[in-house]
Amino acid sequence: MSLRCAVFGASGGIGQALVAALAARDEVAEVWAGSRKGQDDAGKVRGFAFDLADEASIAAACAGMAAPLDLAIVATGRLTLDDGSGPEKSYRALDPARLAESFAVNAIGPAIVAKHVLPLLPRDRRAVFAALSARVGSIADNRLGGWHGYRASKAALNMLVRNFAVELGRTHREAVVVALHPGTVDTGLSAPFQKGVTPEKLFAPAFSAERLLAVLDGLSAADSGKLFAWDGAEVPF
Repeated sequence: MSLRCAVFGASGGIGQALVAALAARDEVAEVWAGSRKGQDDAGKVRGFAFDLADEASIAAACAGMAAPLDLAIVATGRLTLDDGSGPEKSYRALDPARLAESFAVNAIGPAIVAKHVLPLLPRDRRAVFAALSARVGSIADNRLGGWHGYRASKAALNMLVRNFAVELGRTHREAVVVALHPGTVDTGLSAPFQKGVTPEKLFAPAFSAERLLAVLDGLSAADSGKLFAWDGAEVPF
């Protein structure tokens, strides 16, 4: 079977690597690669432009893909905000506008992508929707605190993923809807925070992409609604 895939956030380090890894697979016929500026078509890759904060652009992009879509990955996310501020270390640093920006990028944007992508998934076979989340978004696994906006927005994303899995499971019996923790990947997102990361725990984007796709390959509908790390381990919400 020839598979059709889409990656939202294809200009980021992990997104680019996911597009390349999918395009290299024999069973994949088409990879839609979305970014704010868009990109040229190349081989199996079909570029498209979308703005995570503009629902109309997301709706138009999804309408252009047409059903069925066998795999969709939202590879967007932001740790450092537009004004250059990093994650809050204390509740004293909380700011309404910065919190709103964290939620807009890390939770609301992916949710709106899901709103327009999930209808493209086939009902008669396995299909996957995945969103990049983070281990620090796990409430159960939180031991250090801090990073309030990022943690809370990723926790919100995890809840949305669970909701989508429950709802989609009623009509798409083989669908898999999951959140993914890619580990600490050597990208612009993590660059300011790599100082304490040992070399073996700092992953190249290509390695992370291959591991994430391997995890998705091994999941079934019974795994839908959960958060999985790059090594296949389930992370509690």
